[in-house]
Amino acid sequence: MDTQEYENFIRVRITELRIKQNVSEHRMSLDLDKSGSYIRGITNGLSMPSVRELMRIILYFNMTPAEFFAPTAPGDTEYAKLCERLYSLSDEQLRKVNALLDIIE
Repeated sequence: MDTQEYENFIRVRITELRIKQNVSEHRMSLDLDKSGSYIRGITNGLSMPSVRELMRIILYFNMTPAEFFAPTAPGDTEYAKLCERLYSLSDEQLRKVNALLDIIE
């Protein structure tokens, strides 16, 4: 991936998460203590948030950076279901799943 692709990912991901939470660009901007057009500027490609501001945006969605940047599968796919189940497992359970995958491969 090049820089442009990462920037596009960030723009699309912010829009996707914002819509999922049913919050407007204006409201989100104000919630982040920014001008009312701050998020619109990012999603329209006019600007990019600094690393500090990106972390604030990620926290706004109650996520970790790993969750924000994790690949997402559209809809109700088997991949999406599996990712959701894996996310809730303990380390011991994940070790068992990993051992099973070794056997399958």
